[in-house]
Amino acid sequence: MRAARCTRYGPPHGLRVVDLDVPEPGPGEVLVRVHAAAVNFPDVLLVANRYQITPPLPFTPGSEFAGVVAAAGPGVTSPAVGAPVAGAVLTGAFAEQVVVPVEGLRPVPEGLDMVHAAAFHVTYATAYHSLVTVGRGTAGEWAVVLGAAGGVGSAAVDIANRLGMRVVAAASSRERLAVARKLGAEAGIDYVHEELKTRIRELTAGEGAHLVVDPVGGDHAEAALRGLRRGGRFVTVGYADGTIPRIPLNLVLLKDAVVRGFEIRMLRRYAPDTVAAGDRALARMVRDGMRPLVSRVHPLAEVAAALTDVAERRTTGKVVIDMTSGS
Repeated sequence: MRAARCTRYGPPHGLRVVDLDVPEPGPGEVLVRVHAAAVNFPDVLLVANRYQITPPLPFTPGSEFAGVVAAAGPGVTSPAVGAPVAGAVLTGAFAEQVVVPVEGLRPVPEGLDMVHAAAFHVTYATAYHSLVTVGRGTAGEWAVVLGAAGGVGSAAVDIANRLGMRVVAAASSRERLAVARKLGAEAGIDYVHEELKTRIRELTAGEGAHLVVDPVGGDHAEAALRGLRRGGRFVTVGYADGTIPRIPLNLVLLKDAVVRGFEIRMLRRYAPDTVAAGDRALARMVRDGMRPLVSRVHPLAEVAAALTDVAERRTTGKVVIDMTSGS
């Protein structure tokens, strides 16, 4: 099988597509023939050895995929061979076949093709639980989404709008804000050229936001926290800026704010019933027409270029690797 391979830590251009033996599923595992795999910012960090976890070399990057079950290991009775599935792993998805623990798989929501299914679960589950499970967002509240045209950001704008929240999109350009507005953002802030805290206050009639979802980090995190109203909630999801912010705790104290972190793998491990309820809610939204924003689709041969575009923030929504394309 073909697979992208990282043999040394560094920028994505060091990745190579090579031939590997097809892995064998062990007890409790499933072999999936991958049709499509989505690129996420943590994939870039893993290749550069800048993530919280260091994968041993060599390894195949890629965490989010969709495909069909090719074989089941001992003890696995479901899903059946041939069933369409989507799933997530820490590494291994940028390959024509991947072995996954059966609990890491989900059925493909009705209405999604493989490209959109690959781009859906991790990003949309992260956005949903950041907004609802952790952020406790409700209809009518002001929700500020940083990085609003990126993968998690665009999903958060989409979901928050569908749940009746008043969404303020924050992004790095007018063009990216236009993407967020198409997904339902009521207002936008270009945080490169506008002062984030001040604009949040202006847009919310001086009250401040009820909720901030931040997949960006860097200097924008503190500014957004300052834009919260008293008792507001701030959810940190990731650090696409490349810098982990250092928040003055006196701001949390003075605002009586709640600051929470969210990571989807931990929720799957410790609250599977909550994850299942979120999956059902997301499936209903898909049936109502919700689709992830996929801006680019590349063949596996262009995996290094795809990760470079994501690393340099030249994309909106999700970038997907099409494993069925031979070019």
